[in-house]
Amino acid sequence: MADPMFDPFNDRLSRDIRNDLSESLLTCLRERRLLPARAVADRYLACHPAPVYAAYIQDRLERYGRFLAGVADDETDPLRLGFALWDLGLHFEVHEVLEQAWLRAAGEDKALFQALIRAAGVMIKRECGLSAAAAKMAAKARPVLERHRARLAACTDVAALLRMLDTGG
Repeated sequence: MADPMFDPFNDRLSRDIRNDLSESLLTCLRERRLLPARAVADRYLACHPAPVYAAYIQDRLERYGRFLAGVADDETDPLRLGFALWDLGLHFEVHEVLEQAWLRAAGEDKALFQALIRAAGVMIKRECGLSAAAAKMAAKARPVLERHRARLAACTDVAALLRMLDTGG
């Protein structure tokens, strides 16, 4: 039997681990400590999962710790938080943080958060080899991000973000 792969699109355990850890990050952010994510990780690690799952869990804990250490205690701007996660390659977690802002937003703010959630989705889809789905998402996100270049420039290199949508790099 082949070793399992971490594939949240086709493997229930992968999906549960990813979702539970990313949801715990919202509590970590609110409390400004890693303990909630550690509790989720410990619950999964206590079951002695296959190495691929344990490696994912350990990797996420390490990156969550770097994220929490890198954001100011009073930072609440969802764009800044989202791009801090993005820079650590935590694209699913970008979705988690921005979704909270999207739910409360209206008008152009709502459109911008949705476009950034889609941009994060592009990265997630590409990581799993779903390039056609990624291209569709990118096509929906790009025009909105273009419209908001000035606002995004305070948080990220907009040209690089748009290139990523076009080429993946």
